[in-house]
Amino acid sequence: MATDQVRELLRREPAGEEYAAIRELWKRHSIAEDNRDLPGLLSTLTEDCVYELVQTGRRWEGHEGAARFYGGLLGAFPDVDFQLTDIVIGPQGVCEEADVTGTHEAEWLGIAPSGEHLAWKVAIFFPWDPDTKLFRGERVYTAGLPLPSGQ
Repeated sequence: MATDQVRELLRREPAGEEYAAIRELWKRHSIAEDNRDLPGLLSTLTEDCVYELVQTGRRWEGHEGAARFYGGLLGAFPDVDFQLTDIVIGPQGVCEEADVTGTHEAEWLGIAPSGEHLAWKVAIFFPWDPDTKLFRGERVYTAGLPLPSGQ
C-alpha cells in the first residue's frame, strides 16, 4: 500500500455512528458465515471486494470470487469452526484473530483431502469502505495450515 494511502487511513477519525455500523456489519457477516448463508455474507461486501490469502498470493475478486472462496473453503471443511480470540474495530475496518478447526473432506487450493481434523490460527483484516459502508473483502493470514503458494 502506498504511503499516501496509509496516511489517509491514519487520518480517519473514529465516529460513534460509524463504529456502530462497522461493528454491526461485522456481526452480520460472521452470523451469515456461521449459518452458511452465502447471499447474506455477500451482502456485507462491496461489489469489487477482494479476498486474499496473503502468504500464498491467491486472490478472489468481486462477489463471484468471494462466492468461489467460500464455496471452496466450506466445501473442503464443512464443519469449519471459527472461535474468535481477539478483535479490533476502528474507522479502517475490523481485524480479528481466531482459532479455527475443521475436517479436511474435499480438495482445497489444490490440496487433496486428508480426512484429518485440523486446527490452525487466522488473523483476518476486513477493510471498511466508508462510501458504501461495506467491507472491501478480507485479507487472511494463517498459521499452522500448510498452504501452497501461487495462483
